[in-house]
Amino acid sequence: RYCHVNVPDELLRDLLPGPVTLVLKRSEELNKDLNPFTSLVGVRVPNHPFIRELARACSGPLALTSANVSCQGSTLTVSEFQDLWPQLSLIIDGGPTGDIQSPECRLGSTVVDLSVSGKFTVIRPGCALASTVEILRQKYGLVPES
Repeated sequence: RYCHVNVPDELLRDLLPGPVTLVLKRSEELNKDLNPFTSLVGVRVPNHPFIRELARACSGPLALTSANVSCQGSTLTVSEFQDLWPQLSLIIDGGPTGDIQSPECRLGSTVVDLSVSGKFTVIRPGCALASTVEILRQKYGLVPES
């Protein structure tokens, strides 16, 4: 209800929950202060038990950002962004958000723009690029937007 979904529900189930962020056209129902200078919004459903339970407990969407400095690797534990704590109102430790030994987990989610019907644009390769592109191209016949 917070975005216009123009892809099959099965595609959503193939990619979510998981390490993928889907960029779609925002709906009028989404708070105008979230991404105010674009008609798009990123939708992410992580496959992490704590975050999914937190989302279920909330009555609306969660607006989140990564707990790392832009262009640096993703943090996977709360202690890894300890230098940012003084700037935050709340810190919740739900455990590691990925395999802390895996360099791929630090790439962040693969971000794909699906706002144009029949096409996709990779905004950030992230940790699930190959599998995401394979699903989009081979299973659903989407083509990269040029």
